[in-house]
Formats: sequence, C-alpha cells, structure tokens
Amino acid sequence: MRLLTFRRLSILLSLLILLLIPCNAFSLLFFKLIPNTSVYGQIKTVTVGDNDTLLDIARRYDLGYNQITLANPKVDPWLPKPGSKVLIPTKFILPNNHLASGIVVNLAEMRLYYFFKRHGQLMFATGPVGIAKEGFLTQLGLYTVRCKNKNPTWYVPPSVRKDEPDLPAEVPPGPDNPLGNYILRLSRLFYGIHGTNKPWGVGRRVSHGCIRMYPEDIKALFPLVPVGTLVQIIYQPIKVGWAKGRCWIQVFPDFNHTIKQPFFYALKLISDQQDIHGQLDINLTALKKAIKDQNGIPIVVAKPQN
Repeated sequence: MRLLTFRRLSILLSLLILLLIPCNAFSLLFFKLIPNTSVYGQIKTVTVGDNDTLLDIARRYDLGYNQITLANPKVDPWLPKPGSKVLIPTKFILPNNHLASGIVVNLAEMRLYYFFKRHGQLMFATGPVGIAKEGFLTQLGLYTVRCKNKNPTWYVPPSVRKDEPDLPAEVPPGPDNPLGNYILRLSRLFYGIHGTNKPWGVGRRVSHGCIRMYPEDIKALFPLVPVGTLVQIIYQPIKVGWAKGRCWIQVFPDFNHTIKQPFFYALKLISDQQDIHGQLDINLTALKKAIKDQNGIPIVVAKPQN
C-alpha cells in the first residue's frame, strides 16, 4: 500500500510540474529526466489523411522534414497515399556529453534540447530545427543567450545581403519577417534561435547560420529560457545511450563528413558505455544496419553480458 501511494504521489507530482509550465509550451515535447537513462519517447505509426503531406504530419508530431523522411524513405513527402501508415520517430537519444543545464542544438540531428529544472525536477524539452545551408554551418561551441526579443526586427546580415542584394537593410515585424515572432539572440556573430515565416524549412538546411524553429515551438521555448542561458552548438551524427538495461544507438546522415570510420566510431561510443555499465554483448549485425540505414531511429545494439 505504501509503494502504491508513493507511486501515485510521484505521478501526481510529475503532472503538477507539467501543468506549471506555460500552457503554450505543449507544442514542444517535454520529458522528466530519469537517472541512468538517455533514451526517451516512443516510435508509433499513424494513418495518412486525405490531404496530408509528410510535412503536415511531421509538424503535427513536432518532427522536422529530415526526421520524417529518413524514417519513411519509400513515402512521397508531398503525395503520401491516403490511408497508408507512416512511422513517427518520436524517440530520441540525448546528445552525448551535453550541458547539464541550458540549450543544446545538434546540427547533424537538426534538433534542439533544453535542459532545465522546474520546481526541483530536472527536465528537458525538445523540438526540431532548421539549420544553415552548405557553406554557412553554425560555428560549434558555447554561446549564451544575449537577449530576447518579441516581434523582432530583422537586421539583414552582410552574408544574406551579398546573396540577395535587393533586400533592405532591415525588415520590420510582420508576415514577411523570416525571424517570426520570437528570437533568442546569441552572444556571437549574428546568430539567433528564432521562429520562421516558412515552417517547411524546419528539418532542412536553409539558413545562413541561425537556428529556425516552428512558430509554436519558439513561442513555447521563449518564456522558459532566461537571458544568460548557456547554448551549446554540437555536431553528433551518431549518438549512443542507455535505457532499460540496454545500449542504444541513433544514427543520422553525416552531411558534414566529419566521421571517416563510422562503425569504429560507434564501437568507441559503446565502449564508453561499458566503462559505466560493465561488459556488453554487442549485436554487430544491428550496429552495421544502423550505420548503413542512417534513418535516425534508435535501436538496441548491446546488452550486459550474463
């Protein structure tokens, strides 16, 4: 009876914490951090509606274009067959060696994570992002949130003016402003994390270095993030994590070509798990398949030795 009561109290506490987050925050995906666990969420399937595109479905489940298309490579993104089934890959491995508190943007994954504490509970929120096009990849490293602006003016950076000389020096708030309605301005260069007036660009390489979010996601994130928050920009096409007594891997395309031997790189990440969880039996077939498919879907690749 005591255990049952404690469990009920724990569930109620978790619900209360979520309710205390601003109501517009539920466009993002929120999770309570669990000790010794770095894999969260679930994979599910949904039925394609009569007028659905994969982009519509992706936004509905807070996924980017890259994630929905990688998970459904045989489905036409613009003309999926009504009544057919689509895989929804809302399962994530947390970035390796991420900040304990603050924003982490994994460019390879095109996903943002915000780690924070609310009423004593460690949590994270996550949502998809659009990133820089080839030749403009956001510089990796640590930043801070320098300031926050609602209905921002877009001061057009020189790199953008060079590509599009007809643009004005600045664009006022409104539907033509590519920053959307909210921006977290970062401490270096012209970078910011902001909304967009072109949501189809989330999960794509479209910007000159800024991080774009769905309008509903940045609206949810904006009030949660204080000025001065650390922001870590990383590039991790391969992530390894632990959950339910198993070692998992999640692999995305290495579009920046930073990992020359992905199989051995992944083995090294799994070996790091052995330092924590003891000797593991590695399923080499599953590991090779994950490296080959690069579909962003977490799978189990190792378990403790008996």
